[in-house]
Amino acid sequence: MIKTVIVDDEPLALEILQTYIAQLDELELVASCNNALEANKVIQENEVDLLITDIQMPQINGIDFVKSLKNPPMVIFTTAFENYAVEGFELEAIDYLLKPIPMDRFMKAINRVSEIMATRKPKGEDEGFFFVKADKKLIKLAHDEILFIEGLKDYVIIKKLEGRVVSLQTMKSLEEKLPEDTFLRIHRSYIININKIHAVMGNVVEMEVDGKMKHIPVGKSYRDRLQNIINENKL
Repeated sequence: MIKTVIVDDEPLALEILQTYIAQLDELELVASCNNALEANKVIQENEVDLLITDIQMPQINGIDFVKSLKNPPMVIFTTAFENYAVEGFELEAIDYLLKPIPMDRFMKAINRVSEIMATRKPKGEDEGFFFVKADKKLIKLAHDEILFIEGLKDYVIIKKLEGRVVSLQTMKSLEEKLPEDTFLRIHRSYIININKIHAVMGNVVEMEVDGKMKHIPVGKSYRDRLQNIINENKL
């Protein structure tokens, strides 16, 4: 079951979402909230897999709300305004639904959430591999064969020692599958295998890829974590 919280300041919008959720066996409605403050309390006190939130709301809008969450669940934004779509996807939202939301469009978004959930392992479980959906099948990938992962809009490119795999999912959903002691996000668009680092030069990580050196940028907000790992392992 996908544990879901919905947030909207419009009672009719909440009622429509509640009706849709009640028709889908894979969804469990944890709470229906009128504002972000109420939803934040629910998320802090409960296990939540999916947040479906309106963008235009009083006090705190949906985008600022998601930005404020330390470990946000998967997110689907809803709104009556198309101009928020780009910013929504920059937050790695699973989808962006324009009101009024048809049932078939809602189901399409939930199917995408279900696919991501199906490839996740329980927290703390690390078997040295994971599965991703690509080319209409689930592909098994060993941790030690991955060099880095690059995000490209709503796709990820997983670069292996030999070849690559392209999968339709967000960087955040993939990052949650990977063990923190092996993989590190160093940029909004890059996750690297720490064991495959060749060198670090300023704000660039150097890795050997297909016999050549590739330079991967380190984002400003990720530098401290990388530096901590370097300091912990210096001789």
